[in-house]
Amino acid sequence: MHSAQTLYICYLAMPRLIVAHIIRAGVLVSAALCAALRAEAQQLAGVVLDTARAPVVGASVMVGSTGTTTDAQGRFRLRVHRAADTLWLSVSCLGFEPQVLAVLPDGAAELSVVLRPELLDIDEVRVLAQQRRSENIERISIRHLGQLPSVAGSFEAVLKTLPGVASSNELSSQYSVRGGNFDENLVYVNGIEIYRPLLVRSGQQEGLSFVNPDLVGAVSFSAGAFNAEYGDKISSVLDVQYRRPIQFATTLSANLLGVNLSTQGVLPSRRVDYLLGARYKTNRYLLASLDSKGDYSPSFFDLQGLVNIDLGHRLQLSLLGNVAINSYRFAPTVRSTEFGTMGSTIRFSVYYEGLELDRSTVGLGAATLRYTPVPGHTLSLYSANHFTREAETYDLLGEYYLNDLDNTMGSSAHLDSLINVGVGGFLNHARNYLHARINTVGLRGQHVLPMGHLSWGLNANIERIADELSEWELVDSSGYVVPQAPSDGLGLRNVLRTNNMLSSTRLSAFAQHGARFDLGSLTLRTTVGLRASWWSYSREPLISPRMSIGIVPSGLRDLQLHLAAGLYHQPAFYKELRRPNGQLNPSLRAQRSAQVLLGLNYYFMAWERPFRLSMEAYYKHLSRLVPYRVDNVRLIYAGQNMAHGYARGIELKLNGEMVPGLESWFSLSLMRTMEDIDGDSYWDAESGQAVSPGYYRRPTDQRLTLSMFFQDYLPGNDKFKVHLTGAYGSGLPGASANPARYDLIFNMPSYKRIDIGFTASLYSADSRHRSLIKHRLANLSELELGAEVFNLFNFSNTVSYLWVRAVGNQEGTSMGLYAVPNYLTLRRINVKLTLRF
Repeated sequence: MHSAQTLYICYLAMPRLIVAHIIRAGVLVSAALCAALRAEAQQLAGVVLDTARAPVVGASVMVGSTGTTTDAQGRFRLRVHRAADTLWLSVSCLGFEPQVLAVLPDGAAELSVVLRPELLDIDEVRVLAQQRRSENIERISIRHLGQLPSVAGSFEAVLKTLPGVASSNELSSQYSVRGGNFDENLVYVNGIEIYRPLLVRSGQQEGLSFVNPDLVGAVSFSAGAFNAEYGDKISSVLDVQYRRPIQFATTLSANLLGVNLSTQGVLPSRRVDYLLGARYKTNRYLLASLDSKGDYSPSFFDLQGLVNIDLGHRLQLSLLGNVAINSYRFAPTVRSTEFGTMGSTIRFSVYYEGLELDRSTVGLGAATLRYTPVPGHTLSLYSANHFTREAETYDLLGEYYLNDLDNTMGSSAHLDSLINVGVGGFLNHARNYLHARINTVGLRGQHVLPMGHLSWGLNANIERIADELSEWELVDSSGYVVPQAPSDGLGLRNVLRTNNMLSSTRLSAFAQHGARFDLGSLTLRTTVGLRASWWSYSREPLISPRMSIGIVPSGLRDLQLHLAAGLYHQPAFYKELRRPNGQLNPSLRAQRSAQVLLGLNYYFMAWERPFRLSMEAYYKHLSRLVPYRVDNVRLIYAGQNMAHGYARGIELKLNGEMVPGLESWFSLSLMRTMEDIDGDSYWDAESGQAVSPGYYRRPTDQRLTLSMFFQDYLPGNDKFKVHLTGAYGSGLPGASANPARYDLIFNMPSYKRIDIGFTASLYSADSRHRSLIKHRLANLSELELGAEVFNLFNFSNTVSYLWVRAVGNQEGTSMGLYAVPNYLTLRRINVKLTLRF
């Protein structure tokens, strides 16, 4: 049996450590369940919100001496013995005014408690809660997730409109933050870290993002200098909490790109609630607008589920599951791409034979047992199992030619071929397979103390990765096999053959303390933490101190300042370890980033509506960097610590109700990120001496980015709305064809895109007018029809380049390289229908 297959079969056995934890948790859960079934008590359930209906996390909920705390969605469940007709429910949280409510025997089954902030006036709170900040963490409004026009249809579409976040590929859900790359972003769902596939080369192969927008309940995002509770990466953290339902509901949405179905409910016992979501996506309609024509057959399916069980005795069990099945099949036939300048335009034409077939199966199973011994103190034991099986296979034969076109305006031969400047052929081959399994077990604690809030955590990962790579290219230009002096077979280039197997353990721990201090004219909120980690492969211990301070002047309640700083490490996961030849580098050390951030938020009223202006300035000193190249969404690492650098910038964001009742925002980011390879030099023939290139632009050095999300509705009728997203990014640095020189770059064209969407609420159960649908459909609560225009102005954006070598076959032409741009999608119209029950 093949070695990679043998190792994968071994993955099917769960590590003993995790099995032991599951057995112990199972015994504890079983005992608690039996005890809970014997108890006779009344259960209170509800949600704690702020004045803008955003959930309040960690609020203390008490009835007499019995209590609990709210979860990440602001929800609570509390079992109490009713000794009187009226129960008094006390709710409090740091930074909010406490509330005491009377609960009558025939009161509502689900309680809704609204807390008012202590420091802010009610008008200002409206904006604060829409985009609420906790020092260096941004609360993202989830009300607009289903309304942003997006080609990918992913949750990350809203992130790409925020300052500091950049993406120049609408087909991908990946993004870079403040000069970092795609692999430097942390993503958590319900406290479980999420991993992305490793073999994806382009956005059209990527499939669905893990986060299902239909299931999201609360979102927090930090673009840098985040707290110690979050793991070991150096750019950003996205913390998503799926919602907990309080009643049955179902949503069905269909459009030209796929179908989404989600359902939720609570069992009659009120002890179990569930949340299920299924998605199917095919971007065949979009890919038809690309230059490469052929038979596109993409198919992406995702199924997710979350089940919460109240076990009684202050125990709650949460089960999260996901499986994604992705297939991308492409049989190209022809490609025609025009590029160049106004004075010289070249047409690149290719005729193909062959097939590309990429498949992946990704799964996640996670369980979290939460115990609240006393109000304000919570312990969470969690275990997760993540696996991925990926295959990338293709054999593509192409015959191409390059023609110089007639650019003379008014000429009868305008854009016809004048001369052939090169011909050639190529054969690309790949048989790449990757199997990975990551088992996680951890324990977290949260404690509300008289002097603030203490949180801590312990985490262990067992990782097993089997990677088998076999790929090569053969280029033949005008009868010449290139390279003409082959070193590997018959002129093969970019040869990669390897069979890597990696088994390792990662340990990490953190502790952080948050407190509030009233210092006369100032109110300070501080968070100080320390994170430690160790990886068995590199055997490198890492210590990361981090801190943040929020400042609210008592005389300027509409102004908030925040300062954050910390030391961040990113140990290699797998791709960073792999050199360009496929071999692993066991001596690779963690990349390091020292960060400092200063920001402010100013809340004000304009046109009798609330607004917020945010500004942040940051500096990141980067060391022990691993240089890399970007090809579409694939990152090709150098596999060794050989550079240092920096990133610095300033960001602005204005958000508020540009139109009454609808939130919009505009973002501006100025950023510069550079790096310098340690001790590098090249020989300059003209000067006859060695020259050091010095600092050069990193692949994500996008100096200027502008983004917006704007909403409006017809005057006098808010059921017909328009949603507009726009993005502009200055040109990224493109890598040259010389793999040995990272400093040889050129400027790619800027990225420009406008998407617009229209929605019409044709029916609403709670509406007084039902002009379009007069007879109520059974169980239907809302019917919505929408239309979207992607790439409204039909911009041709470049995502990467194909380097083509050609031997001239005409007098005056010579052998050379041509950078042929790979363009993204053109204008497309989408129609969608949404039903809610």
